[in-house]
Amino acid sequence: MGTHVSTVVEPDGIATLTWHSPGHQPNVFNGASLAEFDAAIRELLANPVVKGIVITSAKADFIVGADLLMLLGARQLCRAEFFQRVRSMQQLLRDVETGGKPVVAAINGTAVGGGLELTMACHRRIAADRAELRLGLPEVTLGLLPGAGGTQRLPRLIGAREALGLITQGKTIPVRKALELGLIHEIVPPERLLESAKQCARTLGEAVQPWDKPGFRIPGGEVQSPQGAETFIGANAMITRDTWGNYPAPRLAAHAIYHGLQMPIDQGFKVEARGFVELCFNPKTQAMVRTLFFSMGEAKRLKNRPKGVPTTQYTRVGVIGAGLMGHGIAHAAAINGLDVMLVDVDRRAAERGKERIAGIFQDAVRKGRASQADLETALGRVHPTDSFADLAGCDLVVEAVFESRDLKYDVIRRAEGVVPPTAIVASNTSTLPISGLASASARPEQFIGLHFFSPVEKMALVEVILGDRTGEATLARSLDFVKAIGKTPIVVRDGRGFFTSRVFGTYLVEGVAMVGEGVHPALIDNVGRLAGMPMGSLTVADMVNLDLSHKIRMQTKADLGDKYVIHPGEPIMDFLVERGRYGQKTRAGFYDYHENGDKTLWPELTRHFPVSATQPSVASLTRRLLHIQAIETLRCLEEGVVTRPQDADVGSILGWGFCPFYGGVASYIDIIGTKQLERDCDELADRHGERFRPPALLREMSRTERSLYAAR
Repeated sequence: MGTHVSTVVEPDGIATLTWHSPGHQPNVFNGASLAEFDAAIRELLANPVVKGIVITSAKADFIVGADLLMLLGARQLCRAEFFQRVRSMQQLLRDVETGGKPVVAAINGTAVGGGLELTMACHRRIAADRAELRLGLPEVTLGLLPGAGGTQRLPRLIGAREALGLITQGKTIPVRKALELGLIHEIVPPERLLESAKQCARTLGEAVQPWDKPGFRIPGGEVQSPQGAETFIGANAMITRDTWGNYPAPRLAAHAIYHGLQMPIDQGFKVEARGFVELCFNPKTQAMVRTLFFSMGEAKRLKNRPKGVPTTQYTRVGVIGAGLMGHGIAHAAAINGLDVMLVDVDRRAAERGKERIAGIFQDAVRKGRASQADLETALGRVHPTDSFADLAGCDLVVEAVFESRDLKYDVIRRAEGVVPPTAIVASNTSTLPISGLASASARPEQFIGLHFFSPVEKMALVEVILGDRTGEATLARSLDFVKAIGKTPIVVRDGRGFFTSRVFGTYLVEGVAMVGEGVHPALIDNVGRLAGMPMGSLTVADMVNLDLSHKIRMQTKADLGDKYVIHPGEPIMDFLVERGRYGQKTRAGFYDYHENGDKTLWPELTRHFPVSATQPSVASLTRRLLHIQAIETLRCLEEGVVTRPQDADVGSILGWGFCPFYGGVASYIDIIGTKQLERDCDELADRHGERFRPPALLREMSRTERSLYAAR
């Protein structure tokens, strides 16, 4: 028995090859596992006793793809050498399907990426009837494309139209959908899977793939046919619509499918390999893999949780405030099995919060993500109340009331008066310094910030904010809570706006400032989206609501006094607030919001802020909108608000959607390069103001030619 695979040959000549990577790790393709698989499969193919082969897994999942550490090390090799490694992997799977013996995949669990590519090299695919089992090629979500034959075999199995949708969008599908598409041949009860696969291997007969038979035709039409033209023209249009040209992986995947289907499959594999290598050597892909896979995974696993603090298992928590944020936090806790005391100023307000939670649950039921029984069970865990006394017995309480310091002081004191002495009290503030709020606490070492994002049911991030006196045990236990409710945490130090609100705010207000400079508002928002942001600055300003931004600025100005620096975008937002144009909630802000759901720019906007005859280039506006976020991130790092570039990257992608194709805002700094960023920002500062002037950290990194990831 090998470390990763083992084989058993039965008296009738049917061999079973089982993947079983050691420990708790899933089965993945890496140097060691592939070497074992290569040796094992070749021995079985060469053994005259063996009449058929079944490939399966002893793990809960089948195979979940390649070990991405291999890809991060790709750039240490020359392109030619790495290309040959990719071709060797492709050839290994080609040898499986052309070895002359029937090979059957017994898919017991999820098979994605390289795992699905291996099954497609088998002559038959039989899957266990499990609702949680998923199949797919999700490589594009990490900036890659399938590199072990997936772009060539999948369209030859299910047709180009369906394959393009799955590959270029990185979708995974359940087994019933896979059977419907023709990706698998049979679904059987889990307990019958292995025997069904063995019986298939005994009786299959001819071990030849469809594409290796004379006269094979692509299902759904050849590329050079009316159906093919419609398919690929439509696919390219949708890729452009969805990616704005910022993500090369979907387009290169479509390129591999388009050209590969017009040549013998062995030549198609070479087209795929070239695209795969090109992406692996792209710095943006490397950053995406690092952030979206490794850093995200480490954050979810609480890799940096303080050691030596026992894990807390939460059963009952409290949420104060049943409004937008409060009921969202309560929903997250209830859906993950926690009882929630939902407290508001009067019982009816708390009950309305529970009604909103029921609405979220019902939406999940309508979309097939939960059953009615699940909904009723989870909703039964939410207990609306107007009495703080009902917080007794809660191990953690989150206040989610309005951004009023006095109001928060009051609820913090009232909560601490009834919860157990060991309980944590947390604030869901987005702007008010945690150390200041902790002054209302009788036990500031057990006070912490937990900044959730709206809408809570859709946003994965929680910004965990340490006050000056927050204890390590409180941090550890708070991280346990964030994990328990299915969210992803980053840890930041205290400071006005913390990390996410502070940096994201620069994007918003910088775009607004451009209005006052005569840049056309439509150009500002379109450039934001072209740059890779989810929405333009003006749209974001309306969604955040201009009156809320105004209140936050007024509070900040009162706190800072003469130190407060007015951004040139602020008077424009104040101008709209003075006219009652508060944003989306009043259906009037930079945009007018119509009954049918459409929005159009406020016609009077360009009258009050005339558009210049000459407009800046898209490139210059893009640089300005992204660089301002980079500069503020460097200031946060310099001040110790955020201490790790990994947290900055995870926080920027999950918190406000910063250009995932760069791997996040810290990776953006490294990709641009510190010398170039310093030059650009000095030019921007001379033209637009000192807010762009490089901080000392950037000067030092530019001088020593260090990057954030190399420097920390």
